Amino acid sequence: MKYALCSAAALLGGIAASAASAQNVTVYGLFDAAIAHTTNVNAAGDSMTKMPSLTGSLPSRIGFRGTEDLGDGLQAVFTLENGFAPDSGTMGQGGRLFGRQASLGLKSKYGTLTLGRQINMTFIATQKSDVLGPNLFSISSIDLYLPNARSDNAIGYLGQFGAFTAGATWSFGRDNSAAGGPSATNCGGELAVDKKACRQVTALLGYEEKRFGVTTSYDKLYGGPGAAAGLTSSANFDRRITLNGWAMLGETKLAGGVIARRTEAATGLSESNLYYLGASHPIMPQLVLDAQVAYRNAKHSDADVKMAVARLMYFLSRRTATYVGIGTMKNEGASAVALDAGGTVGVGKTQNGVMAGLRHTF
Repeated sequence: MKYALCSAAALLGGIAASAASAQNVTVYGLFDAAIAHTTNVNAAGDSMTKMPSLTGSLPSRIGFRGTEDLGDGLQAVFTLENGFAPDSGTMGQGGRLFGRQASLGLKSKYGTLTLGRQINMTFIATQKSDVLGPNLFSISSIDLYLPNARSDNAIGYLGQFGAFTAGATWSFGRDNSAAGGPSATNCGGELAVDKKACRQVTALLGYEEKRFGVTTSYDKLYGGPGAAAGLTSSANFDRRITLNGWAMLGETKLAGGVIARRTEAATGLSESNLYYLGASHPIMPQLVLDAQVAYRNAKHSDADVKMAVARLMYFLSRRTATYVGIGTMKNEGASAVALDAGGTVGVGKTQNGVMAGLRHTF
């Protein structure tokens, strides 16, 4: 009996050890805190100095990423990623615990299939062509959806075949939070009486080699009862089509694209094209200069926007960097797009700003 118990214990221990060795879980994160000063934050032309909540050079987050080898080239994968405000420590994305990502899936040589809240193809399409990314001063200020392009209740697929990449997402209810804002628009969907309400579909096709790449994406989200931004019915929609590219000229990266948007809301029709062009150049191994210009042409109105921004980043180590940035946002007509993402500006006013921050990854 004693021998049998010892053998059983050894067998269970071996199975546990094998399972542990086959699974890999990584805890990772990024903390980015900045101070920014902007002019013309209201109609009176006042200025403001603040510590931003949304982002500095990148949004702050902490996450858990895991894989398990299932054999025959198949893996189980998951991602749980929380976004938080560096100025107050509060949770982002409408107060969600894992508002940046919460997905589970299977990965093979044919691609990755995922379920849950996940980044969609609009987010992925601009990752390499937007040299500043979700920086406080960037095209994300002109279209706050770009750094928040995620979908609840979604099925996602992403596969790479040689130089080609293809992907898509389908959401049964794109947004479960009622907190408002670009990442919480109160459109949970999954309604028996209206199966089209709050649905969202995104798709991507890309081609990339060592020195250049190009992507195109399609994103259409439908409205539903009580949703924000005038999308209060499934007959309403917000659609974006993008074309993006980048190329290396020596050590300098040139990148840009166009984002065509059409919104049919209860408040009316709006259309625009957002053009952007940027460059990134390493002045020295530890020092990188990024710059970007953008122009949003608003059709059927005079609410055009012009932006020019630059950022200088110095890497103190592989994980820690400090940066400074400057920018200007020129609003025309009824436009009121703030230079700093999530900020405010007086209608039709030009806003100038400076920023400085510190970033650490772990």
